Amino acid sequence: MLTTLSTPYTDTRAGDLAWALGREPLPALAQRELELGTATVQLRLLGASHQVLLEEDGRICSETVACMPGGSTPLPLGVSRRAGEFDYDFAARVEVLTPGSFAGRAQELLDLVSDHPGGLAGTFPGAPHAFTALLVQRSAGNVRWRTWHSYPQEGRLVSTRTRVVRCHVGRRGTPAAVPAGAAERPAAAR
Repeated sequence: MLTTLSTPYTDTRAGDLAWALGREPLPALAQRELELGTATVQLRLLGASHQVLLEEDGRICSETVACMPGGSTPLPLGVSRRAGEFDYDFAARVEVLTPGSFAGRAQELLDLVSDHPGGLAGTFPGAPHAFTALLVQRSAGNVRWRTWHSYPQEGRLVSTRTRVVRCHVGRRGTPAAVPAGAAERPAAAR
């Protein structure tokens, strides 16, 4: 699904993006809700940023990548941790592209996401290569999503990958224990 966002593109930078887990829903410029098996996923475009809300069996996992003042972590290269009753893995990367290759890559990604049944992309009026795009799918008990945030004025494309798995529940209804040291590790350790 492709939409034109009803707000002008503001001059933000890829370096301004921050990451947060567990935030409440933020006001969205566009959103799409999908049923993926037993999970409900809400894809939310916040301008040059995104929020994904995953709900499964009454449990919620919320990821936000946005320009958020205070109380947020700069965009990490990778995070792997327990988030409530979910195992959560996140990775981010920044590509620097030439002006000629940026337009082609932007169009390729917009075509991919707008034609995908689990996709949502938003472009800005008057700035066709400025976009935010999300694509979600379920496979083998995981819910996975990818996102792309474009910054044509810098020639930068920020992409993220997330995998969320509902933890196995122990005998007393609590999540099973995570081995020591496995709760959070840098992307290079994965």
